[in-house]
Amino acid sequence: MRPSGRDLSEMREVSIETGVTKHAEGSCLIRMGDTHVLCTASLEERVPPFIKGSGLGWVTAEYGMLPRSTSSRMRREAAAGKQGGRTVEIQRLIGRALRAGVDRVALGERQITIDCDVIQADGGTRCAAITGGWVALRLAVNKLMKTGAVVSDPLISEVAAVSCGVYAGQSVLDLDYPEDSDAGVDGNFILRGDGRLIEIQMSAEGSTFSRQQMGELMDLAEKGVGELVALQRSAVA
Repeated sequence: MRPSGRDLSEMREVSIETGVTKHAEGSCLIRMGDTHVLCTASLEERVPPFIKGSGLGWVTAEYGMLPRSTSSRMRREAAAGKQGGRTVEIQRLIGRALRAGVDRVALGERQITIDCDVIQADGGTRCAAITGGWVALRLAVNKLMKTGAVVSDPLISEVAAVSCGVYAGQSVLDLDYPEDSDAGVDGNFILRGDGRLIEIQMSAEGSTFSRQQMGELMDLAEKGVGELVALQRSAVA
């Protein structure tokens, strides 16, 4: 019944390729079906002014979609002179999601910026960016630990995200664009690798959902994130 032919609880094919850029301290290309996102981590020995002198580190993120990541060309936001509201919302989401898996005291007074550039979009770009962003972050932190710049591992747990929703009356895992654009209920679930919840974004799109359906979606999300975390661990091993 799904346009892709997948089972209700089946993820799209996911792959994570690391070391895809020369200069970044950490990088990966994550593919979730036809959604492809390039994630890079850049280390700076400084922090934003509002935490300067606190001894705390900072993890932040930037997000963008390339002009032909979608079926028709989008104008670059730089050409418009400002970021759109959706872009700002997504990059803030990525940043706070990743910070939930970081011991900022152990990181020390330095900043890691995660850049997430969508090369191709087919639904779930923010989830792919968070999942791939953690891999890039892990690789950058590994370099810090190797040089002795940090004594203990500042990463508490993996962070991954997956979309779930109600499509054609059924709870489904990992929506692609045809499902996302026609779903009665759409949600993004962000969890740590230890099972702790970070954020859930749920909305009804022309329909409503029951508490039972919410539980079904949560179960699907836990399954999907578990699979993503296993791939993250394999990618950085």
